[in-house]
Amino acid sequence: MNSSLFLSQLLNGLQLGVLLFLLSSGLTLIFGIMNFINLAHGSLYMIGAFVGAATYNASGSFLFSIAAAMASAAAVGLIIEHLVARPLYRYDHLYQVLATFGLMMFFNELAIVIWGNRPYFVEIPEVIRGSVMMFGAEYPIYRLLIIVVGVLVAFGAWFLIQRTRFGMLTRAGATSSSMVGVLGVNIDLLKKSLFMLGAALSGLAGTLAGPILSVQSGMGDPVLILALVVIVVGGIGSIRGALLAAIIIAIIDTLGRAYLPHLLGLVLAPAAANTTGTALASMLIYILMAFVLAFKPHGIMSSAKR
Repeated sequence: MNSSLFLSQLLNGLQLGVLLFLLSSGLTLIFGIMNFINLAHGSLYMIGAFVGAATYNASGSFLFSIAAAMASAAAVGLIIEHLVARPLYRYDHLYQVLATFGLMMFFNELAIVIWGNRPYFVEIPEVIRGSVMMFGAEYPIYRLLIIVVGVLVAFGAWFLIQRTRFGMLTRAGATSSSMVGVLGVNIDLLKKSLFMLGAALSGLAGTLAGPILSVQSGMGDPVLILALVVIVVGGIGSIRGALLAAIIIAIIDTLGRAYLPHLLGLVLAPAAANTTGTALASMLIYILMAFVLAFKPHGIMSSAKR
Protein backbone atom coordinates (compact mmCIF):
# COMPACT_ATOMS: atom_id res chain seq x y z
CA MET A 1 0.00 0.00 0.00
CA ASN A 2 1.40 3.42 -0.97
CA SER A 3 1.75 5.40 2.27
CA SER A 4 1.61 8.79 0.52
CA LEU A 5 -1.62 7.83 -1.26
CA PHE A 6 -3.09 6.54 1.99
CA LEU A 7 -2.27 9.77 3.84
CA SER A 8 -3.71 11.84 0.99
CA GLN A 9 -6.94 9.85 1.12
CA LEU A 10 -6.97 10.23 4.89
CA LEU A 11 -6.73 14.01 4.52
CA ASN A 12 -9.47 13.90 1.87
CA GLY A 13 -11.62 12.05 4.36
CA LEU A 14 -10.85 14.62 7.04
CA GLN A 15 -11.75 17.45 4.67
CA LEU A 16 -15.05 15.75 3.75
CA GLY A 17 -15.69 15.16 7.44
CA VAL A 18 -15.29 18.86 8.16
CA LEU A 19 -17.82 19.77 5.47
CA LEU A 20 -20.22 17.18 6.87
CA PHE A 21 -19.70 18.62 10.34
CA LEU A 22 -20.47 22.17 9.20
CA LEU A 23 -23.73 20.90 7.74
CA SER A 24 -24.66 18.47 10.51
CA SER A 25 -23.73 20.77 13.42
CA GLY A 26 -26.55 23.15 12.60
CA LEU A 27 -28.91 20.27 11.97
CA THR A 28 -28.08 18.56 15.26
CA LEU A 29 -28.53 21.80 17.21
CA ILE A 30 -31.94 22.47 15.66
CA PHE A 31 -33.06 18.86 16.12
CA GLY A 32 -31.45 18.22 19.49
CA ILE A 33 -32.23 21.52 21.21
CA MET A 34 -35.36 22.71 19.42
CA ASN A 35 -36.74 19.21 18.71
CA PHE A 36 -37.50 20.17 15.11
CA ILE A 37 -36.66 17.99 12.10
CA ASN A 38 -35.61 20.20 9.20
CA LEU A 39 -35.20 18.29 5.95
CA ALA A 40 -34.75 21.62 4.16
CA HIS A 41 -31.36 22.01 5.87
CA GLY A 42 -29.65 20.58 2.78
CA SER A 43 -31.35 23.32 0.73
CA LEU A 44 -29.64 25.93 2.92
CA TYR A 45 -26.35 24.24 2.01
CA MET A 46 -27.29 24.53 -1.67
CA ILE A 47 -28.30 28.17 -1.27
CA GLY A 48 -24.96 28.94 0.36
CA ALA A 49 -23.13 27.25 -2.51
CA PHE A 50 -25.06 29.13 -5.21
CA VAL A 51 -24.91 32.53 -3.52
CA GLY A 52 -21.22 32.07 -2.66
CA ALA A 53 -20.34 31.03 -6.22
CA ALA A 54 -22.36 33.82 -7.84
CA THR A 55 -21.00 36.45 -5.46
CA TYR A 56 -17.40 35.36 -5.92
CA ASN A 57 -17.71 35.26 -9.71
CA ALA A 58 -19.19 38.77 -9.64
CA SER A 59 -16.93 40.41 -7.03
CA GLY A 60 -13.72 38.36 -7.03
CA SER A 61 -13.65 38.49 -3.22
CA PHE A 62 -13.80 35.08 -1.56
CA LEU A 63 -14.31 36.49 1.95
CA PHE A 64 -17.19 38.62 0.72
CA SER A 65 -18.75 35.58 -0.97
CA ILE A 66 -18.55 33.64 2.32
CA ALA A 67 -20.21 36.48 4.21
CA ALA A 68 -22.93 36.83 1.56
CA ALA A 69 -23.62 33.09 1.51
CA MET A 70 -23.86 32.83 5.29
CA ALA A 71 -26.10 35.90 5.49
CA SER A 72 -28.36 34.58 2.71
CA ALA A 73 -28.66 31.14 4.30
CA ALA A 74 -29.34 32.72 7.72
CA ALA A 75 -32.04 34.97 6.22
CA VAL A 76 -33.73 32.02 4.51
CA GLY A 77 -33.42 30.06 7.76
CA LEU A 78 -35.15 32.90 9.62
CA ILE A 79 -38.00 32.87 7.11
CA ILE A 80 -38.35 29.09 7.40
CA GLU A 81 -38.38 29.30 11.19
CA HIS A 82 -41.01 32.03 11.26
CA LEU A 83 -43.34 30.71 8.56
CA VAL A 84 -42.92 26.93 8.81
CA ALA A 85 -41.09 25.77 11.93
CA ARG A 86 -42.75 28.00 14.50
CA PRO A 87 -46.33 26.85 13.78
CA LEU A 88 -45.15 23.19 13.80
CA TYR A 89 -43.14 23.10 17.05
CA ARG A 90 -46.08 21.71 19.00
CA TYR A 91 -46.98 19.08 16.39
CA ASP A 92 -45.66 15.59 15.73
CA HIS A 93 -42.41 15.12 13.81
CA LEU A 94 -44.34 13.72 10.86
CA TYR A 95 -45.79 17.15 10.10
CA GLN A 96 -42.33 18.70 10.31
CA VAL A 97 -40.89 16.10 7.94
CA LEU A 98 -43.67 16.59 5.38
CA ALA A 99 -43.48 20.39 5.51
CA THR A 100 -39.69 20.63 5.23
CA PHE A 101 -39.59 17.94 2.53
CA GLY A 102 -41.94 20.12 0.51
CA LEU A 103 -39.62 23.07 1.11
CA MET A 104 -36.67 21.01 -0.11
CA MET A 105 -38.44 20.29 -3.41
CA PHE A 106 -39.45 23.94 -3.71
CA PHE A 107 -35.89 25.22 -3.24
CA ASN A 108 -34.54 22.71 -5.76
CA GLU A 109 -36.94 24.00 -8.40
CA LEU A 110 -36.30 27.61 -7.41
CA ALA A 111 -32.57 27.10 -7.93
CA ILE A 112 -33.25 25.84 -11.46
CA VAL A 113 -35.40 28.91 -12.18
CA ILE A 114 -32.72 31.33 -10.93
CA TRP A 115 -29.45 29.65 -11.94
CA GLY A 116 -30.50 27.12 -14.54
CA ASN A 117 -30.32 23.33 -14.68
CA ARG A 118 -26.62 23.12 -15.55
CA PRO A 119 -23.79 22.91 -12.98
CA TYR A 120 -22.56 26.32 -11.85
CA PHE A 121 -18.79 26.44 -11.53
CA VAL A 122 -16.55 28.58 -9.32
CA GLU A 123 -12.75 28.55 -9.24
CA ILE A 124 -10.58 28.31 -6.15
CA PRO A 125 -9.17 31.77 -5.31
CA GLU A 126 -5.71 32.18 -6.79
CA VAL A 127 -4.04 32.99 -3.47
CA ILE A 128 -4.99 29.56 -2.07
CA ARG A 129 -4.84 27.58 -5.31
CA GLY A 130 -1.46 25.87 -4.79
CA SER A 131 -0.33 22.80 -2.91
CA VAL A 132 1.99 22.06 -0.01
CA MET A 133 4.13 19.03 0.71
CA MET A 134 2.69 16.84 3.46
CA PHE A 135 4.00 13.39 4.36
CA GLY A 136 5.92 13.19 1.11
CA ALA A 137 2.98 14.13 -1.13
CA GLU A 138 1.45 17.35 -2.38
CA TYR A 139 -1.90 18.34 -0.91
CA PRO A 140 -4.09 21.31 -2.00
CA ILE A 141 -3.94 24.36 0.25
CA TYR A 142 -7.66 24.97 -0.18
CA ARG A 143 -8.58 21.58 1.25
CA LEU A 144 -6.30 22.23 4.23
CA LEU A 145 -8.05 25.57 4.71
CA ILE A 146 -11.41 23.78 4.87
CA ILE A 147 -10.06 21.52 7.62
CA VAL A 148 -8.77 24.50 9.63
CA VAL A 149 -12.05 26.40 9.26
CA GLY A 150 -14.01 23.34 10.38
CA VAL A 151 -11.91 22.88 13.52
CA LEU A 152 -12.31 26.57 14.43
CA VAL A 153 -16.06 26.45 13.86
CA ALA A 154 -16.33 23.27 15.94
CA PHE A 155 -14.61 24.93 18.89
CA GLY A 156 -16.64 28.12 18.47
CA ALA A 157 -19.97 26.28 18.30
CA TRP A 158 -19.13 24.14 21.33
CA PHE A 159 -18.05 27.20 23.32
CA LEU A 160 -21.19 29.13 22.34
CA ILE A 161 -23.57 26.36 23.38
CA GLN A 162 -21.74 25.10 26.48
CA ARG A 163 -19.94 28.16 27.90
CA THR A 164 -22.04 31.25 27.15
CA ARG A 165 -25.26 32.74 28.50
CA PHE A 166 -26.89 32.31 25.09
CA GLY A 167 -26.10 28.60 25.10
CA MET A 168 -27.28 28.19 28.67
CA LEU A 169 -30.58 29.92 27.96
CA THR A 170 -31.05 27.95 24.73
CA ARG A 171 -30.48 24.61 26.46
CA ALA A 172 -32.73 25.63 29.34
CA GLY A 173 -35.42 26.78 26.91
CA ALA A 174 -35.31 23.42 25.18
CA THR A 175 -35.87 21.67 28.53
CA SER A 176 -38.58 23.97 29.87
CA SER A 177 -39.46 26.90 27.64
CA SER A 178 -42.35 28.01 29.85
CA MET A 179 -40.12 28.29 32.92
CA VAL A 180 -37.46 30.24 31.05
CA GLY A 181 -40.16 32.48 29.58
CA VAL A 182 -41.46 33.27 33.08
CA LEU A 183 -37.96 34.52 33.95
CA GLY A 184 -38.27 37.18 31.24
CA VAL A 185 -36.30 35.48 28.47
CA ASN A 186 -37.59 35.84 24.90
CA ILE A 187 -37.84 32.19 23.87
CA ASP A 188 -38.95 33.00 20.33
CA LEU A 189 -35.87 35.16 19.80
CA LEU A 190 -33.62 32.38 21.13
CA LYS A 191 -35.14 29.86 18.74
CA LYS A 192 -34.82 32.23 15.79
CA SER A 193 -31.18 32.92 16.68
CA LEU A 194 -30.36 29.22 16.91
CA PHE A 195 -32.14 28.47 13.65
CA MET A 196 -30.22 31.26 11.92
CA LEU A 197 -26.93 30.00 13.38
CA GLY A 198 -27.56 26.50 12.03
CA ALA A 199 -28.57 27.91 8.64
CA ALA A 200 -25.45 30.10 8.48
CA LEU A 201 -23.19 27.12 9.20
CA SER A 202 -24.92 25.19 6.44
CA GLY A 203 -24.39 28.12 4.07
CA LEU A 204 -20.71 28.22 5.04
CA ALA A 205 -20.37 24.53 4.21
CA GLY A 206 -21.97 25.10 0.81
CA THR A 207 -19.67 28.01 0.01
CA LEU A 208 -16.55 26.05 0.93
CA ALA A 209 -17.73 23.03 -1.07
CA GLY A 210 -18.50 25.12 -4.18
CA PRO A 211 -14.95 25.30 -5.63
CA ILE A 212 -14.36 21.54 -5.28
CA LEU A 213 -17.84 20.29 -6.23
CA SER A 214 -20.24 21.20 -8.99
CA VAL A 215 -22.85 23.64 -7.70
CA GLN A 216 -26.23 22.52 -8.94
CA SER A 217 -29.86 22.07 -7.98
CA GLY A 218 -30.41 19.22 -5.53
CA MET A 219 -26.77 19.11 -4.39
CA GLY A 220 -27.91 19.30 -0.77
CA ASP A 221 -30.09 16.18 -0.88
CA PRO A 222 -27.40 13.44 -0.77
CA VAL A 223 -25.34 15.44 1.72
CA LEU A 224 -28.40 15.78 3.96
CA ILE A 225 -28.64 11.98 4.16
CA LEU A 226 -25.03 11.80 5.32
CA ALA A 227 -25.69 14.59 7.82
CA LEU A 228 -28.62 12.66 9.29
CA VAL A 229 -26.35 9.62 9.67
CA VAL A 230 -23.79 11.85 11.39
CA ILE A 231 -26.21 13.19 14.01
CA VAL A 232 -27.58 9.70 14.71
CA VAL A 233 -24.08 8.26 15.19
CA GLY A 234 -22.71 11.27 17.06
CA GLY A 235 -25.69 11.84 19.30
CA ILE A 236 -28.53 14.26 18.68
CA GLY A 237 -27.69 17.70 20.04
CA SER A 238 -23.99 17.02 20.60
CA ILE A 239 -21.46 19.26 18.83
CA ARG A 240 -18.53 17.05 19.84
CA GLY A 241 -20.43 13.97 18.74
CA ALA A 242 -21.23 15.56 15.37
CA LEU A 243 -17.56 16.41 14.80
CA LEU A 244 -16.30 12.96 15.77
CA ALA A 245 -19.00 11.11 13.82
CA ALA A 246 -18.54 13.30 10.72
CA ILE A 247 -14.81 12.59 10.61
CA ILE A 248 -15.26 8.85 11.21
CA ILE A 249 -17.99 8.52 8.58
CA ALA A 250 -16.11 10.59 6.00
CA ILE A 251 -12.85 8.65 6.48
CA ILE A 252 -14.64 5.30 6.24
CA ASP A 253 -16.43 6.44 3.08
CA THR A 254 -13.29 7.91 1.46
CA LEU A 255 -10.99 4.99 2.26
CA GLY A 256 -13.68 2.50 1.29
CA ARG A 257 -14.16 4.07 -2.13
CA ALA A 258 -10.40 4.29 -2.66
CA TYR A 259 -9.35 0.79 -1.58
CA LEU A 260 -12.32 -1.61 -1.67
CA PRO A 261 -12.41 -1.85 -5.49
CA HIS A 262 -8.66 -2.60 -5.50
CA LEU A 263 -8.97 -5.25 -2.78
CA LEU A 264 -11.93 -6.90 -4.49
CA GLY A 265 -9.99 -6.80 -7.75
CA LEU A 266 -7.75 -9.49 -6.29
CA VAL A 267 -10.60 -11.99 -6.49
CA LEU A 268 -13.06 -10.46 -8.98
CA ALA A 269 -12.96 -9.14 -12.52
CA PRO A 270 -12.09 -5.39 -12.72
CA ALA A 271 -15.60 -4.27 -13.74
CA ALA A 272 -17.26 -6.36 -11.03
CA ALA A 273 -14.70 -5.22 -8.45
CA ASN A 274 -15.35 -1.55 -9.20
CA THR A 275 -19.13 -1.94 -9.06
CA THR A 276 -19.15 -4.10 -5.93
CA GLY A 277 -16.46 -2.05 -4.17
CA THR A 278 -18.30 1.22 -4.71
CA ALA A 279 -21.56 -0.29 -3.47
CA LEU A 280 -19.93 -1.77 -0.38
CA ALA A 281 -18.19 1.52 0.38
CA SER A 282 -21.57 3.27 0.35
CA MET A 283 -22.99 0.61 2.67
CA LEU A 284 -20.23 0.86 5.28
CA ILE A 285 -21.51 4.06 6.89
CA TYR A 286 -25.01 2.61 7.26
CA ILE A 287 -23.56 -0.56 8.77
CA LEU A 288 -21.72 1.68 11.23
CA MET A 289 -24.96 3.50 12.04
CA ALA A 290 -26.77 0.21 12.65
CA PHE A 291 -23.94 -0.96 14.91
CA VAL A 292 -24.05 2.27 16.93
CA LEU A 293 -27.84 2.13 17.26
CA ALA A 294 -27.60 -1.47 18.48
CA PHE A 295 -25.07 -0.75 21.24
CA LYS A 296 -25.36 3.03 21.84
CA PRO A 297 -28.92 3.99 20.86
CA HIS A 298 -28.45 7.63 21.87
CA GLY A 299 -25.24 8.03 19.89
CA ILE A 300 -21.59 7.96 20.91
CA MET A 301 -21.82 11.37 22.61
CA SER A 302 -25.51 11.95 23.16
CA SER A 303 -26.48 15.25 24.77
CA ALA A 304 -29.15 13.33 26.67
CA LYS A 305 -26.44 11.94 28.93
CA ARG A 306 -24.88 15.27 29.84
